[in-house]
Amino acid sequence: MSDRPPKILVVDDEENIRFLVESALQLAGMETEGADDGRAALKAAADARPDLIVLDVMMPELDGFEVLQRLRDSGVRTPVIFLTARDSTDDRVRGLTTGGDDYMVKPFAVAELVARVQLRLQQTGRASSQTVLRCADLELDVEAHRVSRGGTVVELSPTEYKLLHHLLANSGRVLTRAQLLDHVWDYDFGGDSSVVDTYISYLRRKLDHVEPKLIHTIRGVGFCLRADE
Repeated sequence: MSDRPPKILVVDDEENIRFLVESALQLAGMETEGADDGRAALKAAADARPDLIVLDVMMPELDGFEVLQRLRDSGVRTPVIFLTARDSTDDRVRGLTTGGDDYMVKPFAVAELVARVQLRLQQTGRASSQTVLRCADLELDVEAHRVSRGGTVVELSPTEYKLLHHLLANSGRVLTRAQLLDHVWDYDFGGDSSVVDTYISYLRRKLDHVEPKLIHTIRGVGFCLRADE
């Protein structure tokens, strides 16, 4: 098996869905590349040679079914998981009988999509081996589901853990409240965005009572986890 992380091509013309899926897969230790339409997907599939493709159906110019057909006609056998709002039985059958490997309907559970991607990668021998995320003396062990700071284990609630996991996977990157809501509380969450600030304050109390401070507020934008230089 290759030492590099598996690479996933995420194809969707909705930027927020693309960001959500890519972030979740990166969090699980994979590399990602995005494409916003069918033609860009065909080019990315040829250039990036991904290990798996998450493919929307309803896109301008070339829809997902046509993209898959062209890939298969050109000899590309990369596993494809359809992710689409089209939920009719006919569409499911078409997706699975034209070379698709799986079919998920929007709205979807992020954890289920990641699990399905990991299952397909295991079947092709390309499962991710990344298990620990770090920033300064903060560590999150994915397999053990354990968080520590300076060698001391920190107990987190499931939501706190998921939020920290996402911040660590995007270490150094500024994430907006909307992006955090999309990933941690799922993209169709209908609650108040202030819940993000509430849980950020919980994490700060448990993790940032020592130096260096790792969770930073970017005024007017969102939050970033990083060790100040």
